[in-house]
Amino acid sequence: MIGELSQACGRLREQLPYLPRAFRLVRHAAGGLTLAWLLVLLLQGLLPVVAVFLTRTLVDGLAAITGSGGGWAALRPLLPAAGAMALVLIGMELCQGIARWLRTAQSELVQDHVHELIHQQGMRLDLSFYDDPGYYDQLHRARIDALSRPAALIENSGALLQSLITLVAMGGVLLTFGPWVPLLLLFSTLPALLVVLRHTIRFHRWRLRNTAAMRKTTYYDLLLTQREAAAEMRLFALGPHFRGLFRNLRHRLRRERVRLARSEVVAQVMAALIGLASMVAPLAWLAYRALNGSVSLGGLALFFQAFFQGQRMMRSLLGSAGEIYRNLMFLENLFEFLSLEPRLGEAPQPLPHPGLRQGIDLQDVSFSYPGSFSRALENFSLQIPAGRITALVGENGAGKTTLIKLLCRFYDPQQGRLLLDGTDIRELELPELRRRITVLFQEPQRYHDTAFTNIALGDIAAAPSMERVREAARAAGADLPVSRLPGGYEAVLGKWFGGAELSGGEWQRLALARAFLRDAELIILDEPTSAMDSWAEADWLLRFRRLVAGRTALMITHRFTTALHADMIHVMEKGRIVESGSHEELLALGGRYEFSWSRQMGPEVP
Repeated sequence: MIGELSQACGRLREQLPYLPRAFRLVRHAAGGLTLAWLLVLLLQGLLPVVAVFLTRTLVDGLAAITGSGGGWAALRPLLPAAGAMALVLIGMELCQGIARWLRTAQSELVQDHVHELIHQQGMRLDLSFYDDPGYYDQLHRARIDALSRPAALIENSGALLQSLITLVAMGGVLLTFGPWVPLLLLFSTLPALLVVLRHTIRFHRWRLRNTAAMRKTTYYDLLLTQREAAAEMRLFALGPHFRGLFRNLRHRLRRERVRLARSEVVAQVMAALIGLASMVAPLAWLAYRALNGSVSLGGLALFFQAFFQGQRMMRSLLGSAGEIYRNLMFLENLFEFLSLEPRLGEAPQPLPHPGLRQGIDLQDVSFSYPGSFSRALENFSLQIPAGRITALVGENGAGKTTLIKLLCRFYDPQQGRLLLDGTDIRELELPELRRRITVLFQEPQRYHDTAFTNIALGDIAAAPSMERVREAARAAGADLPVSRLPGGYEAVLGKWFGGAELSGGEWQRLALARAFLRDAELIILDEPTSAMDSWAEADWLLRFRRLVAGRTALMITHRFTTALHADMIHVMEKGRIVESGSHEELLALGGRYEFSWSRQMGPEVP
């Protein structure tokens, strides 16, 4: 127990610097409401003290009237005190309601502000963080565990302040009965302090230890309830399997959590019994004085109320202190997440984007993903001439998609350089570099919004007009399926909000339209026709050259019928270029390309 208390004090010293940071966060989010709430808390702390003194006045007055045998007329002098007591009680109720309303409004503002901070930080960090399981634990603790902590911390601090005000006043009252009485009140609550500190440490350790397990329960829940996995869940009868995994994991977490709660309740009851036992001696002493006539009935009532309220305030104060300690522990997770810095370094003085006039040159690039022991690209060199169409073909795992991530500078290579018109892309301003690139990703995002918005998101900063959106849709072959929808471009897509569902090929055309909407110098298409049938692919390819005229295009594809439309085709294998040339040149070469073409198209196709 002593060791845990010492450890708690050490942890508290480490976390105290987070307290002013949390106050600044709350002040920024809801400064006016917080000030009003603190003023109400001040009143809530003082009104019980006034009520105690009014109680003594009323009890002494009633005792005097009863002893003298006075009638109703004798009660008249007590009416002001009774009226004041009524006003105090009404004020206490009003303050409680106003404080609750202010606390709710403040909490909503603070939670929205913390959401905004987490969203900003999530978008600021680069993709390499998503390769680190530890990052997901940090994100989970920031989003789930720490989201409401700043507002809760302020609430606990306010409750502590209110309890402290009342406690100091009650201590002053008890001091009139003897200096030992406030000290007894203080020592009677020390067991409760030890219980709070011990349980807070144990609970926080448990949450940290089980963060990954809690994320797993969320993952299993999503598998069992979301549309994306619904078909396989039913076809392969996976429901019982994942329900069992979820149930077993939740059973373990619940059992451990209940065990913690049980031990806390037992310790709290023992601490409360000690506190109640501490009241016996002073009450017996005061009863003896009352029998001797040394203390009036009002004084006895004053002592009883002051001591009882003092104990209650001490328990409240210790509870608030424990919650502050607990919230500081979880706020540490939030502030650690907000303190993460991107791993992609920005040039101290970034160069202006030169414009893509010559081309892109990858020189001896080697790259492996964080935590991976194999190279996705190994001494990779490639030239992508400006204004031309370049295609990359190769088997899965050859490194084609990795190249997209490097060109967009989602990652930096461990070796080698990526030059844009002779300038290393690490020397360019990152937002400007990405503004000049548009990409159709292999698994494009499906936005559950209108068809118009799904396309407009490709250049949302420019607030594209309907005409621009329709033009991009026509270029991608998406105009016809969208026009058939009830509501056309204003139709909501996806089932989340009651919209229309599209086929895989139609979703891909929308994503293609989104990519074409941006007036970018470099167009990167990762499997642009993978979800299209052969008729749709042929129709789209007829327009493809016109769509990219004057711009640089890089196509990554498994379909040779798509690749043959490129000016230059490169065959990738195990992170390297093994063949290059036009479609005819590669067929004549009789190598990997010709072999794969023959297998895909059949020997009768030249």
